[in-house]
Amino acid sequence: MKNILIILTAIFFVSCQNTRTKEKKVNSDLITKIDSISVNNGFNGVILITKDTITIYSKAFGYSDLENKTLMNMENQFVIGSISKQITAVLVLREYEKGNLKLNDKIIQYLPDIKQSWAKEVTIHHLLVHTHGIVDLNKPLKFELGSQFHYSQLGYELLAQVLEKVTRKTFNKLSTEFFSKYGLKNTYHPDNKNYKNLVKGYEESENGKLEYCENSLFNYVPAGSFISKAEDLNKWNELLYSGKLVNEKTLTLMKTRYATRLHPIFDKIEYGYGLLFKDGESDIQIGAFGYAPGFVSACYYYPQTNMNLIVLENTARKLDNFKETFRVHTELMELIKKRTPNILYLL
Repeated sequence: MKNILIILTAIFFVSCQNTRTKEKKVNSDLITKIDSISVNNGFNGVILITKDTITIYSKAFGYSDLENKTLMNMENQFVIGSISKQITAVLVLREYEKGNLKLNDKIIQYLPDIKQSWAKEVTIHHLLVHTHGIVDLNKPLKFELGSQFHYSQLGYELLAQVLEKVTRKTFNKLSTEFFSKYGLKNTYHPDNKNYKNLVKGYEESENGKLEYCENSLFNYVPAGSFISKAEDLNKWNELLYSGKLVNEKTLTLMKTRYATRLHPIFDKIEYGYGLLFKDGESDIQIGAFGYAPGFVSACYYYPQTNMNLIVLENTARKLDNFKETFRVHTELMELIKKRTPNILYLL
């Protein structure tokens, strides 16, 4: 009996060693491919990939300040563009869980100063999923309520105003307290002014030169102007998808398909509450892109492999074709997606 136990233990040990060796080789191949994609496309920014809280890849490329040739590092902060929307959505859903608002509440309940008749019909849900048709607070809806998808920064600004009424706090204070509570120490509302490592953002001009953008923070904050760094966004994913920010039932609401959009990068894409995914892929690849003048970002989670991919770039090129602007991001996403067990790809 003792000999059998020794043999079984030896087999188990060898099996574990073989598994670790195989995993190291797979990760080594992945790292080589990431390096190749990044270098060949002139990537300027940071990339972070984790699995089960273990860092697989963490590297900074290029410069945080092109004029002064200041080297990029993993502590640098970026304007995260529309990744901000899922943060705003979570803040709304936390108030929903507390019973302080309902998703089918009409916005007139919270924003009585809006004089348009549609304020009596548009709901918080419509704002979350971009099906409201609001293009101007002083104009009629662009289309019949709920009949179409129209990507809206204004809609998320209105959600922030609803939150201010419900919580009796400024959106700055509310988000700052939230980030502090969950240890997101390098994520900021830009009005907070406590960020110290924000990189400069650049866009390619018509003559092909990268020029500094002075308007990177001009968008509505709840829609596209939060500031963060790669490690914080990775932690955000870990908190969100483990049910620590909202409960599992509410998280399911976030990941539910409510609208379809013809996307400039993905072509056809499904929208939840601040999250997007291809049809049928909410359990394979889910997250968001972010774009602000000079900043090109991606923040994605892979449920079946428990992997996170964070890509933050401060040089926006080929803006006449967003598929090219986000080429590094989408190629890296495809690499990680190929590791999904039920996807018939080869690495």
